[in-house]
Amino acid sequence: MTKQKQSFLAIIAPFFRGIGQIMLQHNYLTGLFFLAGICCGSLMMGLAVTIAVTTGTFAAILLKYNKDEINNGLYGFSAALVGVALSCFFQLTTIAWVAIVIGSVLATIIQHLFIAKKVPAFTFPFILVTWLCLIIVGYYPTLMQPQPAATNVYQNNYIALFSHGFGQVIFQDNIWAGILFIIGVFINRPIAAVYALVSILLSSVIAYYLKEPINDIYMGLLSYNAVLCAIAFAGNKAEDFLMALISVALSVLITIQMRYLHLPALTFPFILATWLAMVIKVAKQTVYLKLKQ
Repeated sequence: MTKQKQSFLAIIAPFFRGIGQIMLQHNYLTGLFFLAGICCGSLMMGLAVTIAVTTGTFAAILLKYNKDEINNGLYGFSAALVGVALSCFFQLTTIAWVAIVIGSVLATIIQHLFIAKKVPAFTFPFILVTWLCLIIVGYYPTLMQPQPAATNVYQNNYIALFSHGFGQVIFQDNIWAGILFIIGVFINRPIAAVYALVSILLSSVIAYYLKEPINDIYMGLLSYNAVLCAIAFAGNKAEDFLMALISVALSVLITIQMRYLHLPALTFPFILATWLAMVIKVAKQTVYLKLKQ
């Protein structure tokens, strides 16, 4: 590879890593597959994600945040999710584009606060910013017009079941988008992709026995948080599998409860389930050490 190509790659890599970090993947090729998948569903959504991750990353540069953190995409993924979420919920009018840019900057600043405190925020900054936008529009509904609701039916389509489990992490109900997301994760961490596929099966079974709507299960609405939980804990140890299992089950239960309360879940079930699983893990280790003494 020539020096010019290496230099160009060094410039663009943080932006693609920012997209890849949506599913905890530190790989610019993963981010490229994710962006391609988003564009399969909607070119405008792909543009929104590109603008959002670029805004978030440049904001981190201008605010002089840690260069390694920027290069690893840690200031891009929450911003990217703000872009895709707002373009999913609202029609892309001028004010919606302004909201995407402002929301991306705000998500980056919040992300930095968590990183500085060494708290694993994951996608929590994106959730806070998106909830804020939804609340504002709730009070002032003329600000942005909602997107038409999807009416796709995928019952008994098992390819769709697994594809949507991945796809809905980034608000995609396009089967090809989900497939590209699976490939993107597999490129970086094959074991994470395997864990995620198993989590889709497990979360779907739990949701089915808890009598959730079949079409919602096949649309991945009960699985995408489980996918993130599984990826977060994916590893070769038995404890990794146990923590993934606990967090996946918790994520489904939290998702169902939020649906009953008519709250926009986004990736909050993943966050809460992962935090709870981490607490359980720490408590388990503390008890073990005390017993050992």
